[in-house]
Amino acid sequence: MNSVFVAGSREVSRLNPQIRERLDKILKQNLTVLIGDANGADKAIQKHLAKNRYPKVEVYCMEVCRNNIGNWQIHRHVARPGSKRDRHYYGIKDLAMAEEADCGFMLWDGKSKGTHTNIVNLLKLGKKALIYLFPKKQFFKLGSIEDFQRVLVASGIANISEILDSPDAPKSVSDNLPFNTSG
Repeated sequence: MNSVFVAGSREVSRLNPQIRERLDKILKQNLTVLIGDANGADKAIQKHLAKNRYPKVEVYCMEVCRNNIGNWQIHRHVARPGSKRDRHYYGIKDLAMAEEADCGFMLWDGKSKGTHTNIVNLLKLGKKALIYLFPKKQFFKLGSIEDFQRVLVASGIANISEILDSPDAPKSVSDNLPFNTSG
């Protein structure tokens, strides 16, 4: 294992000691961290990595990089001109990270459809994911979509059917394929 896709909900802006400890394990394993440029979890994680002067970080962004706190290597992606700047637009870079990473570490508030999509994409690509579920304040190791569904049911997430049955919930990884990407 060489790389990990680390991301989370925009509502997550602070890292608790449990999360910082898990991130520090990633650093000790000398893994390359693939991370987005959003405010919230991405920015909080970037701050932690920069504070630790961790060099093995690659920031994925769309045309303009919103956050790159450690001045790390950037992977820019582009979408069709005039594309709406919604979660599907930013999902282009997220899918690239899911494809490139060996595994994932997701910080999920139990509501974010973007983080939900990232978890599903990793699992559908046959990659394992560790999620920290904020409503339960617990970590869960996932190896399949079925594992994820069991965690949701066991956690009593109220909007499970809304998340899983929404028209824009991913049915397959190909639902999020970008129009164009560039390295």
